[in-house]
Amino acid sequence: MTMFEVNFDGLVGPTHNYAGLASGNLASQNNALSRSNPRAAALQGVEKMRFVSSGLGLIQGLIPPHQRPNLSLLTQLGFTGTVEQQLRKAYQVAPEILSACYSASSMWTANAATVTPSIDAADGRVHFTAANLMSNLHRHQEAEFSRRLLQKIFAHEQHFTHHSILPSTVVTSDEGAANHSRLCKQHQDPGIHLFVYGKKAFNEQNIPTPRVYQARQTYEASQALARKHQLSPEQTVFACQNPEAIDAGVFHNDVIAVANESVLLIHEQAFLNQHAVLHELRQKMHAPLQLVEIPIQDLSLNEAVSSYLFNSQLLSLPNSSEMLLLAPSECAEQKRVKTCIDKIISSATNPITQVHYLDLRQSMRNGGGPACLRLRVLMSQKASEARHQNVLGNNELINRLTRWNKKHYREEMMPSDLLDPQLVQESYSALDELTQILNLGSIYPFQKYSHE
Repeated sequence: MTMFEVNFDGLVGPTHNYAGLASGNLASQNNALSRSNPRAAALQGVEKMRFVSSGLGLIQGLIPPHQRPNLSLLTQLGFTGTVEQQLRKAYQVAPEILSACYSASSMWTANAATVTPSIDAADGRVHFTAANLMSNLHRHQEAEFSRRLLQKIFAHEQHFTHHSILPSTVVTSDEGAANHSRLCKQHQDPGIHLFVYGKKAFNEQNIPTPRVYQARQTYEASQALARKHQLSPEQTVFACQNPEAIDAGVFHNDVIAVANESVLLIHEQAFLNQHAVLHELRQKMHAPLQLVEIPIQDLSLNEAVSSYLFNSQLLSLPNSSEMLLLAPSECAEQKRVKTCIDKIISSATNPITQVHYLDLRQSMRNGGGPACLRLRVLMSQKASEARHQNVLGNNELINRLTRWNKKHYREEMMPSDLLDPQLVQESYSALDELTQILNLGSIYPFQKYSHE
């Protein structure tokens, strides 16, 4: 069966701002309350899609933003009255909550869900479990709408299965595909699933934990995902994050490792007992593991986090055995990081032969690089034909999105702008037109209320 991977990128929403809401995400914290540019953020993301689609000839999809501001969150937390009154009360009493209800963090679709392809699942269907994201309020509010959105796009029950979200408890804290990788000979071959967690909720083996920042993904959540997606023990490897890496700003595994087909690009300090984890991968894989391990003497954890080298996308090139590293432009600006990349692509021991540097500064300043922006979905041709067709990022759609963006998005956003009731109307107007462009119908709560 022919299988191919589609990267579904999150489209940056019109309320993109820097609020510094994510503890442990150093870029987010360091740029808190500074000026953002929603128009530039969205255009940078759209141009990324254009490069993957038109520049590389790969299939590119997109996921629309969530409704923001999420006024129902303010109501749920006791801020009542007119829209203007809600915004003003929240700004005066709890500005962090107001920032959360405006957060455009759904753009990072690597956190939207964990996905298992049909070739690996016992029932031969693609499995989705939307992440509960319970570690942070501004992300947790995404969970239910992400589930409904994925059900809308991947609706055919013959090809797709959607599971309930894991319980929103500290025991089953789930951050989605940012902590999940699949390794295989080629995309169409059976794969081994690498689940990475930061802590055991019951700490059965008394594993060390980070001292500065909270570990987000639990072992219990990762185990539950493997069960729900019908993966056997022979198909799975569970690895614990190095707590020193978490304390250095590695809040998700995709900040310190990236996998594609048989290649694993990883920092040597990514996991606890890393040698044992790699040995298990080699034992279970159906093809030789092509390991590209960056030693600490070549790149510190701090350099890895500041450059987001490992948050690059690793893409198989069409009709070729070669791969391309799609890296943030910050990697080219740091000498030691660029030296590492040059060494990787010049080596004959791995298939990574090209690098392309991309300007994603608006996303990067909030702590998300190329890999954060995409959810990988491996599908058969029949499954691809069964999903919603109007979310493929071809040139025609990308050009239309560019015009839509320039029509609706502001070029500057400051924290005080969140008080502006006009921003609410601007955002809803943009999303209303977007659903028409993507032919998704009335998916947002404000659309349903306005049509009643």
